[in-house]
Formats: sequence, C-alpha cells, structure tokens
Amino acid sequence: MHFLFLFALAVASLDKAVLGKNLKYRIYEEQQVGLVIARLAEDVADVLLKIPNPASVRFRAMQRGNSPLLVVREDNGEISIGAKIDREQLCQKNLNCSIEFDVITLPTDHLQLFHVEVEVLDINDNSPQFARALIPIEISESAAVGTRIPLDSAFDPDVGDNSLHTYSLSDNDFFSIEVRTRTDGAKYAELIVVRELDRELKSSYELQLTASDKGVPQKSGSSLLKISISDSNDNSPAFEQQSYIIQLLENSPVGTLLIDLNATDPDEGANGKVVYSFSSHVSPKIMETFRIDSEKGHLTLLKQVDYEITKSYEIDAQAQDMGPNSIPAHCKIIIKIVDVNDNRPEISLNLMSPEKEETAYISEGSPLDTFVALVRVQDKDSGVNGEVVCKLHGHGHFKLQKTYENNYLILTNASLDREKRSEYSLTVIAEDKGTPSLSTVKHFTVQISDENDNPPRFQTNRYEVVILENNSPGAYITSVTATDPDLGDNGQVTYTILETSVLGSSITTYVTIDPSNGAIYALRTFDHEEVNQIAFMVQARDGGSQQLVSNTTVVLTIIDENDNAPVIVGPALRNSTAEISIPKDAGIGFLVTRIRATDRDSGMNSELSCSIAADKENSIFVIDPKTCDISINVSVESVPAKHWEFYVIVQDKGSPQLSTKALLKCTVFEYVYSFSSTEATLVSQPSLDVSMITIISLGSICAVLLVIMVIFATRCNREKKDTRSYNCRVAESTYQHHPKRPSRQIHKGDITLVPTVNGTLPIRSHHRASPSSSPTLERGQMSSRQSHHSHQSLNSLVTISSNHVPENFSLELTHATPAVEGQYQPRPSFRGNKYSRSYRYALQDMDKFSLKDSGRGDSEAGDSDYDLGRESPIDRLLGEGFSDLFLTDGRIPAGMSTMEAERFIYSAA
Repeated sequence: MHFLFLFALAVASLDKAVLGKNLKYRIYEEQQVGLVIARLAEDVADVLLKIPNPASVRFRAMQRGNSPLLVVREDNGEISIGAKIDREQLCQKNLNCSIEFDVITLPTDHLQLFHVEVEVLDINDNSPQFARALIPIEISESAAVGTRIPLDSAFDPDVGDNSLHTYSLSDNDFFSIEVRTRTDGAKYAELIVVRELDRELKSSYELQLTASDKGVPQKSGSSLLKISISDSNDNSPAFEQQSYIIQLLENSPVGTLLIDLNATDPDEGANGKVVYSFSSHVSPKIMETFRIDSEKGHLTLLKQVDYEITKSYEIDAQAQDMGPNSIPAHCKIIIKIVDVNDNRPEISLNLMSPEKEETAYISEGSPLDTFVALVRVQDKDSGVNGEVVCKLHGHGHFKLQKTYENNYLILTNASLDREKRSEYSLTVIAEDKGTPSLSTVKHFTVQISDENDNPPRFQTNRYEVVILENNSPGAYITSVTATDPDLGDNGQVTYTILETSVLGSSITTYVTIDPSNGAIYALRTFDHEEVNQIAFMVQARDGGSQQLVSNTTVVLTIIDENDNAPVIVGPALRNSTAEISIPKDAGIGFLVTRIRATDRDSGMNSELSCSIAADKENSIFVIDPKTCDISINVSVESVPAKHWEFYVIVQDKGSPQLSTKALLKCTVFEYVYSFSSTEATLVSQPSLDVSMITIISLGSICAVLLVIMVIFATRCNREKKDTRSYNCRVAESTYQHHPKRPSRQIHKGDITLVPTVNGTLPIRSHHRASPSSSPTLERGQMSSRQSHHSHQSLNSLVTISSNHVPENFSLELTHATPAVEGQYQPRPSFRGNKYSRSYRYALQDMDKFSLKDSGRGDSEAGDSDYDLGRESPIDRLLGEGFSDLFLTDGRIPAGMSTMEAERFIYSAA
C-alpha cells in the first residue's frame, strides 16, 4: 500500500501589496485520477483572514498546457490529480521531480499569490532489464588469471533505492564478477577470470547474470552468459592506457576527433593486424552518438551532444587482431560534456484576463499595484550560464517585482488614464550571466478601456512624400495613419481624400486611398514635366454614433526621371540634318555654328554636353562640350575637300543618359571679301538656299523703298502747299548744283550679290568710312518699317566690288537686341547704303527736307541731315557710283523724273 505525504511550508510575505506563501506537497506517482492532494482554503487560512471578505475569494491556477496533471478548483482551491502521473515519463532519471505552478486569488483588488510545488515520489514499478537475453563471450584458453571482460549493463528507469543496485553471477569455479559504477551513476559488471582455462577440459560455460534493485519489494532481471573457450593466440593487442578521460564541449561540431586509439600487437601478419570496435555491450545511444574507425582507431563525434540531456558518456572500446582465436583488449573512454552557454533563457508569461494572446486588459482608474501579469524565467544551462536576470522595459506606469526564485510579478506603478494613453507596449527581457551572455525578449500589450471621446489623430499634420515619375498606375505611394484611442466602432478609423482639383481635374483621378488602412495609391502615371507637386487633404473619421474627424495634408513631390532626350533647336534641322556654310578663307578657330538644344527634364537630367561622333572629320572640326560651339581646327584653304558631313551628339547627364544626334553638312562658299575673326564669330544661323536669299532680300528692299518714297512724296506735297514750300525747291536746286562732285563711278557690273552665312553674316567694305562720314540714321527710323522683314530680308546683301568702292563708302550689319536668348536679329546701320532713306531724301532736297524738320517752317541748317560745306555720303554715292546715270553737272537727265531715276537705280542693283 502506498502512502500519500502532504505538507505545506509558509513563506514570508512578499510585500505590503502582494502577500502569499510558497506551498510544497509530495505525492507518489501512479496515483488515482481525482485524488485530492490539498485544499488551499484551509492551508492558507491565516493569509485569507487579512482579506476583507475571505469567503468571496476564488483561486485560479496559472498553468500552461491544455491537460494539466494537477487541477485547482476555484471555489475552495482544492488541488487534485487531473491525469495519471508517471514519474519516469515526467522526469526520466532525474532525482528531483516536481510539478510547479502558481495560484492567484480573485478578485485582484487584494491579490494573493501562492506558489505550489508538488514533488512526485518514485515507486518501484520497474525491474532492471538487460538489452540482450543472451550475451555471447569468447575467451582464449591462454587468458591469464585476472583478465577482465566488461559485460552488458542492465537498465532500470526508477531512481534511488528502486533503481539498479547490484549484479550477481551463478556459482562456478572459473569466473566471478565485480560491480563498478560509471561516471553517470550507472552500474555495470566486469567478468573476471579466476582460474586458468583449458579448452580440452571444457570448451564452454553458461552462467546466469542477474541485476537487482533495492526497492520494496525487490525486483530483478537476468541474462545468460554463453562463454566459449578458444585456442591460444600467443599475443593480444594492448592499449597504451586502460582508461581515457576526454572533455568535450557540448557545441562541438559533428566529425570532431575525440581520441586516436593506439593498440599494438607484436605478432606478424594477420595475428598482428589490429581492428577497433565498440564492446558488444555498449548502449545503442553511444553507437548513435559516436563512431570508431575500425582500422585507424579514430573516435569521432557522430551526433551533437547536449549537456542538458547527458552530462557524460562512458564508452568501452576493444581492439583485437585478425588471427585465429584472438583475445580482444579493452579500454574505457570517459567523455565528460562541458557546458557552454548555448541555451537562451525561457520566458513564461501569464497575463491577467487574456482575451487575446500577448495582451492584458486593465480598467482605467485601477489602484496602484494592480496585478497585470505573472512572469517565470528559466535557463537549461548550469552554473552562471543558468543564472537569469529579468528586466521590464516599456513604461514607468508598470513595474517588475520579484517574488521567489525566478518568478516575477508585473504590477501597475501609477494610475492609468485612457484619455492620455490607451495602450502600453511592454517588453520583458531575460538575460543569463554566461559568457557570452544570451537573452530572450518577449513583448506584450496592456490595453485600457474608454468611450468615444477622442477623435482620430494623425501622426503628423503634414506628410511629404517623394515619388519618381513614370510610375505604374496602382503603385503604392505611402500610408497615412490616424489613431483613435477608443474601442470598437468608436475607434474604427476610415480614411477619405477631400475633393480638390489638379490642373482642372479632380484629385480622385490622380490618387486613391484604402479607407481601412490609409494606404495611398496612384491612379495614373505621373509626369514631372506636367505637374511636379500635388497637395491634397486626407480625412480620418471614426465609427462612433457621433463621428469625430481630423485632417492631414499630403504633399506629393514628383521627382524627375531622365525620360526626355535632348532636342536640337538650332541650327534648324530638316530630317535631323542641318546645312552650314563656311567661307573659303575661314581659318583655325573659325566658329562654324553653335548647337542650341533643350531638354524637358530637370537638374542633372537636363544638363547637356555636346560631342562630335568619332569619324574622319574629327581632325577638321572641334566642339566645346559646354557651349556647344563648333569651330574649325584647320585652315579651310589647306583642306582639299569643300564639303563635309559629320554627326553632332547632344547628351544629357541623366541616368541612363539620353542623347540626340544631328547630321551637319558643311559647304565652303567663296567670298569676295575676307572676314575678320571677330566678324566670323557672329555666324550662328543655318545657311539658306542662295536663290531664295536673293529673292527675299530684293523683295524686302523693294518694299521698303516703295514705302519710303510714298511717305516722302506725301510729305513733300504737303510742304509745297505750305507757305514755306520754297524750301523744297531750294533743296532741289541745292542738290543739283552741289559743288561737291564725285570723281569715281560705280557701274552696274561692279555690283555683286553675295549670299550670307546662316543669314546673319555682317559684311563690310575693305575701306572703312572716315570719321567725317555723315551720321548714321537713327535706329528707330528704320525699325518701324522693317521690323517685320528684318530677319528674312537681310539674309542677302548687295556688295560692291572693292576696286570700284570709294574709300569712305561702307555697308554694315549689326546685331539688334535679341528677342530670344541666343538668337540675334540684324539691324542696318546705313552709312551711305543706296537703299537707305538718305538716298530718298537726296533725290529731293537734302538740306530742306530732312527728317529732323519740325514741319512748321523753322528748319535751320543745324537740323538738316548734314552740315553745309560738308560732303554728303549720298552725294558721294550718287556722284561716284552712278555718274553714268546722271549728267556731268549732277542733274537728272532731261525727260527722267525722280521716280524713274529711282527705278533705274533699283533695276541696276
């Protein structure tokens, strides 16, 4: 009959807030299910008396697992057996075997904590057993007296006196046994030869080996030893040592060499060849964990060991030669497993009212030291590796209080107010003292209840998000998050985008938002060149009966990608080709043209550089990669070719780089006059067709002259009707009898039409006008009539041969203020040009009908176009250039009107 031992040990109170006891009980294994072990209401009655209403106290066990071995009734704390307890299955060979759990009292206003430890005692319900019912042994007849042979061990799962105690051998005259104990506490027997053996007298023996425990009642098990006597083999292998002790770290890798066994045999041939093996009685566990090389005797690790499972191994190895009737030699290898800090501490967390895993629920306004959770930590390692320190991180409203051993309580450390904070994230950290230290972290949440008195709140009132253009429709952009400390529908937040417009379209055509989680997605592909920033409002609304809302601003910045290739805008291209004219006498450094290009991208993606594609023209032309100016690298006259074609590449600095290529066709034109390098640098426009230039220029000049003549004739007619009309006649006679007569003539054949380069080439005579030349007409006088044709009509100019041009005659073209950056408009500077209005005035009366005349008859010599006594450039032009047209005295031939003279000059040009 088995007896049930019960006892309780009181422990000092934990502190003024939490009181309790450490209760210990003992029971034997294999007891009947339902057997009552203790009643807590009776055992802790002295503690319950301190509670205002002890009769209302309930007991709750904080146990892990679905089917606990012990159960606790809530009403009276009765502890009973809930399932069959088998000590051997629960604790195996451990001497100390117990079931531990905690019990708390409810309600928690006056929390009491009791730690219950139930020790399970062993009963002798197992007999020692041998792995083999028959153990074969072979011994040479020459074996010396005292020869020892290890025998199989028996196994008994019980502990203490109920475990294996001793071995016995049936009576005989030749053999005896000696019981020995291994390092792990297991006992085994060695067979000893006590008398000389003679095979001829007796060749075999059968002896009974019995293993027995010390339990009550005593139990035993046996195996039959079948000993065979073999013929003599002169020499047997011999080990260097009879036993070896090896220290093995538990984290040693598989394949680790433990020992190199070395047994020698002086015999030769097969009698001296030694093979190694485990003794026949080693356990299967050893054979699964270790391996011995039969030829080399290397003992290696076959499977990783664990100090926490097995702290040592005792291996019997043998060596025997290959000769007949060989006698094996034996040695013992003791492997001690060295503990390393390879186990992290384990955290067991029991939460108060766990409606959801890893979450504890506490009502706001709960008093200080309100119970939140129970924490238990443990470490499988030994020594300092198994010593654990526990800490709580998260918030000062909670504290960690140690109760006993490795058990802790988490309690409130301050009053809780949900309006200030509705949820707390706490972290329990368990760290051992090993080297290196290992730790375990466990998170849990404490939630506080409340009403719908808080609107949703965004993390920030402005979200600034960056996204690359060319995104795919439906791409995720960002998430906005609003939190509502309320519960249920009151805390359920939905998101919407408030209506606004972007470039005339609704914001809902650009982006959308997931109402449940605030994730914002793109509805279209964004183009940085179209819109580079979008701002809109997101509203968060809770689900309460009276909904509360809050807003936040989302600013979406669209970052440029290099998705636009450069576009060449100058010189003008046709089918990606530009035609450039180069004067024959252009020298080194002559500016051929300037490449002007644009790129719709921004930043580095729009920074451009130019280069000439590698070809045979590289030696003739060079390009500035920054300004994109193309210059001649050689003298044109020194190159036999008069036509070149090469590609210019304009490339941005984006990633990946994009580029545009244009073909430049350069043609050499022969010019009558040479040009200075300063004049040549003004060439920046593409060349045009020569005939087209001539037609446009002549048409423009004709139109300008016609307008001037009509205006002047109208004015002169009006002046003639005036009381001062006399001035017109005086002016005419003055011109006809002007004393200054040009001495040189300009013939119609001396006039040459020369096409310009790119339409803006300025042309000057070799002979510069002297400083005494007549002043140039005002720029405004000409621009008002020629602004519409200024860009087209001056693409061709009339140039006079140098051998017939007076030294003070010049024709000049200057730049006007550019309308567009990098583009230049030509502006006439009329210094005697026969198409200027000065010529028109000269035909009438230069002195009296100057444009400076006020028209009121108060004109004086000082406001005429030239001073009296000073040679007029018009006179010089008319006298020298057209002497064949006018009479020797400067008058118009009889029968020819002024208009006819003008037409004649124009036709000659």
